[in-house]
Amino acid sequence: QVQLVESGGGLVQAGGSLRLSCAASGSIFSRNAMGWYRQAPGKQRELVAAITSDGSTNYADSVKGRFTISRDNAKNTVYLQMNSLKPEDTAVYYCVGRRDFGWRDWGQGTQVTVSS
Repeated sequence: QVQLVESGGGLVQAGGSLRLSCAASGSIFSRNAMGWYRQAPGKQRELVAAITSDGSTNYADSVKGRFTISRDNAKNTVYLQMNSLKPEDTAVYYCVGRRDFGWRDWGQGTQVTVSS
């Protein structure tokens, strides 16, 4: 099992940037795909971005070209660089780890609020 701790959320104006970090411990991080989900009030959770153990990435259409996911296996950390933020990006962002064919490990979440 993997323990995940997010940081880097906050309040930013529209058009601004934030970088989320997720520190992982408790398992062999480098072998696991990692990702970021988000959940806005009244909406379903959305997989925003994912990165495989070899660095291949995927993004939700809503964030393509604005968000970048990356990982540093030496530091057991995954990042989400968010640029050109929009009010609709406001949500709680969760770091997730994949194992046993599912997103099994979740962080506690970090709030991102984008003001217009």
